[in-house]
Amino acid sequence: MEEYFICPECGSDDVEVIKERGRELTLRCNECGNVWHVTLPKLIKVPLIVSKHERSFRTSVELPEGEEIRVGDIVETEDDEVRITGIELEGDRRVERAEIGEIRTLWGESLTYPNVIKVSIYLPKGVTQAFKVKVGRDEEFVVGEVLEVGGYTFRIEKIKTETKMLRHGGARADRIVSIMGHSIPRARARRSLEIYRGYGRESR
Repeated sequence: MEEYFICPECGSDDVEVIKERGRELTLRCNECGNVWHVTLPKLIKVPLIVSKHERSFRTSVELPEGEEIRVGDIVETEDDEVRITGIELEGDRRVERAEIGEIRTLWGESLTYPNVIKVSIYLPKGVTQAFKVKVGRDEEFVVGEVLEVGGYTFRIEKIKTETKMLRHGGARADRIVSIMGHSIPRARARRSLEIYRGYGRESR
């Protein structure tokens, strides 16, 4: 777990550890020369269940005792970055926030695995063609954009995020649940989307 220190005298982050004894550190600022001591918090290993869409994996994360964690916070494991989606206490009680020492299990979503969103394309005669597509979490989608998936070209009319329905503007793929729009045959798509075929059958 990487620590980040700021000099209390001048505010510089050019700080080095000059002595370490257990959780006791002696630090020196390379800007002003100030020397001070800090005690690192005790780390607690907390069980963590990480979701990669239809698959979940059990691991753990080390977090500082006494600090608070909330749904939506991001934690790092040895090989992943995870956004917390659930906090479980004793008695199977789910909460939005809790101190580290009270938590029985954390639930989270992998941020290193691509996001999977639903696509609904409205065809003539009331027919809807549905897909799941795999997209990079930093990609952005905008209402009015023309896309292609599975041989269908369509214009985005609505974007459903985790919190609201958008009919104007756009959103990052990391927060999108689904996109919807009418088919527009023979139109030129700005980009094509990759159909998601299930965990383990796709390249990372």
